[in-house]
Amino acid sequence: MERVQVKDFALCPKFEKTFSFLGKKWNGLIIEVFVEDGSQRFVDLAKKIPEVSDRVLVERLKELTTEGILAKEDNLYCLTEKGFALGEA
Repeated sequence: MERVQVKDFALCPKFEKTFSFLGKKWNGLIIEVFVEDGSQRFVDLAKKIPEVSDRVLVERLKELTTEGILAKEDNLYCLTEKGFALGEA
């Protein structure tokens, strides 16, 4: 059997970061809930995704907020413009 050599290549750093972030367990589903249902309080979001623990949900919401995908105002999470752009595909 003949070995095929694959050339080295590099992914775009922005693409790589986005894929690693969105590929993290629960992030895609959390974003989908916001795209479909709009702004959410934590308790309402937790009811819509009962499979995820509260601890993990808090962690993911913090990450999404830090990345500028979500904003938090008065105990209400909502998508930012950056977050809405993810749902436009």
